[in-house]
Amino acid sequence: MTDPTILVLNGPNLNLLGVREPSLYGSATLGDVEEACRERAGLLGYDVDFRQSNHEGTLIDWIQEARGSAIGIVLNAGAYTHTSVAIRDALKSADLPVIEVHLSNVFKREPFRHHSYISDVAAGVICGFGTNSYVLAIEALAGIVDAAKEDA
Repeated sequence: MTDPTILVLNGPNLNLLGVREPSLYGSATLGDVEEACRERAGLLGYDVDFRQSNHEGTLIDWIQEARGSAIGIVLNAGAYTHTSVAIRDALKSADLPVIEVHLSNVFKREPFRHHSYISDVAAGVICGFGTNSYVLAIEALAGIVDAAKEDA
């Protein structure tokens, strides 16, 4: 039997981690983030389906598919966080716990980054801890799922 799966989705430009604004986002690559997520999830008894797309529709398709294949979603929607009602609506329809993730502290950045279309449908938001934000999100999501199992 395989471990339950956490879907980790990454939006636009996250494929450039390690080379895009390293002073802001650090030198770790998206591959490094994936490895850290897999390691932590594995220790908690979960598998990870880790994906990245620069295309809003692809992210929406993956969110919709998650309803039948994942126990929750960790999402760094990148700039779509601040613009996409469509991603928000897909997350709400997925009926899964969601943790919103950002590498940087968006509240220390430009004012347009202070608004998220995702936060109100997410169980929580983790930002400002660099790539460790993802590990913290995996732990938080596992805690939510484990608590729901105990309550069932």
